[in-house]
Amino acid sequence: MSEPSGESAAPGRPNSGQALAQSLTEAAAKRDRSRNIGALRRLAPFVRDHWGDAVLASLFLLVSTSATLGLSGAVRLLVDHLTTAKAGGGADGLNRWFWLLGGVALTLGFASAGRYFFITKLGERVVADLRKVVYGHILTLDQAFFLATRTGEVLSRLTTDIQIVETLVGSSVSIATRNALMLVGALVMMVVVSPHLTGLVLLLIPLVLAPLFLFGRRVRKLTASTQDQFAEAVGYAGESLDALETVQAFGREGSASGRFGAAVEAAFRTSLRRMSARAVMTALVIGVVFNGVVGIFWLGVHSAVTGSMSWGALFQFAILSVMAAGSVGALGETWGDVQKAAGAMERIGELLDAEPGVAAPANPTPLPVPPRGEVALQDVTFAYPARPDLPALKGFSLAVRPGERVALVGPSGAGKSTVLRLLLRFYDPQAGRVLVDGIDVRDADPAEVRARMALVAQDSPLFSGSAAENVRFGREAADDAAVLAAVRAAQAEVFLKALPQGLETPVGERARGLSGGQRQRLAIARALVREAPILLLDEATSALDAENEQLVQRALDKAMHGRTTLVIAHRLATVLKADRIVVMDDGRVVEEGTHHDLVAKGGLYARLAALQFGEAA
Repeated sequence: MSEPSGESAAPGRPNSGQALAQSLTEAAAKRDRSRNIGALRRLAPFVRDHWGDAVLASLFLLVSTSATLGLSGAVRLLVDHLTTAKAGGGADGLNRWFWLLGGVALTLGFASAGRYFFITKLGERVVADLRKVVYGHILTLDQAFFLATRTGEVLSRLTTDIQIVETLVGSSVSIATRNALMLVGALVMMVVVSPHLTGLVLLLIPLVLAPLFLFGRRVRKLTASTQDQFAEAVGYAGESLDALETVQAFGREGSASGRFGAAVEAAFRTSLRRMSARAVMTALVIGVVFNGVVGIFWLGVHSAVTGSMSWGALFQFAILSVMAAGSVGALGETWGDVQKAAGAMERIGELLDAEPGVAAPANPTPLPVPPRGEVALQDVTFAYPARPDLPALKGFSLAVRPGERVALVGPSGAGKSTVLRLLLRFYDPQAGRVLVDGIDVRDADPAEVRARMALVAQDSPLFSGSAAENVRFGREAADDAAVLAAVRAAQAEVFLKALPQGLETPVGERARGLSGGQRQRLAIARALVREAPILLLDEATSALDAENEQLVQRALDKAMHGRTTLVIAHRLATVLKADRIVVMDDGRVVEEGTHHDLVAKGGLYARLAALQFGEAA
């Protein structure tokens, strides 16, 4: 719903759009300053919604951790009795200790399976809910947000970033929690087995934590930066693919590919720095841990040789030390995942924090029932914030009676499409009021306001799926008879029935399997099936040839009967039958009347008519 110049070239934003753009910039700066993983707290409500799975996952986690630690105790008992049996010359009493070891191992296997199932199920469920919530929230954002943020970047956050969070919730959290419990349990049991050697182990902890904190912070920052750069690349790729015909027509494939490649390489270089930082962190942690354990185990062997501790206790301490060391190493690995997910969750949080500038009030005023189809703009002044010093509408007033057919004409940039945008409440004016059936649209629910209107824009987007599904997009509950009636009214029945599967034929992404005129007639059918009392036509026949234009114009004439209709058209032949023609220029109403009255006045409309009709005007 745009005009060829001026207005359409001004993809401005309302004040909320500037605020959104500023908030996204501030959020990115905040990510650079952030030093914690508090962004992951946003996942807590999603986990609480499935507390049953969380409890079962925690229960199996505790059992599997306890069984793992219990293996060390079973090994100690086995070794101690093994040395006793060897000294006494008998082995009959050893069987029960092997049975004990086998039982602990079976418990560990069962609990690990339960832990994996429930933690994975919880992770998948949380991420699925998160995806739905984020996408649902995105759909509530107004036009301003998408003028401040590219669609490709939004899709990157919806897919790549949530995938990172899925890795954390579905596996890394389980691994981190299990290893944290393992570390604590191993340290407690090590104190019981040998306080002296455990004290030496505890001296290693500061050396292990230092690289985690020093490099972990850098990993998180680089992760967020990588995702931002990748989103930039995806955003540009989306723009290029949307305009692929233009890219190819101007021979800019190499330039587009080079620009995308440069963005991907920039993201890769940042990712490489992240991987390097994480590799160094992992190497330091594992090197310190295992070298320390080897040294401590060397001391333990000397203690066993001198008899100050049993061989079973030494084996148990060694196993516990390996468990503790492995847990610390795994925590070092998962800490990188946590940092990465924290950066991704911050980006997702920015989407969830974005508030639409156009939203329903706390207590919306209901529109009158049945609908009358009356619209009015009273002394409206509106400027796109991208150009606040150049208002699109200046004290504009217009009243359209129920069932009246009003045409808006004028040069490009006069503000015609802005009138429709305000009626649909895509934006709010800085001054004046916009009324639908006598109710200020700012006091009503935008969804209820839009439900009373059907729009056919100059370039009405269609969707993948069948032709019938595209028509039903106007009214989901429409039955086959209503769909067929709308298709006939839009003069689309002939070409649709010629398709292989008729109305059920898939039309491809954005209905690219159809011609421009066919797509426009399908869009008109979508508007007609809506059965709305107010019909908005913004250059609705611009994509049709002369023959189809006459056919569709007759269909629209019939569709307009009994409906309040606002028609925008540059080709004046399409508005000759309007009850009233409103001539706009520079955001104001400059003339008003019928075609013959306006031609007789000799003003702007007469000049426009002379350009199109010549002496016949």
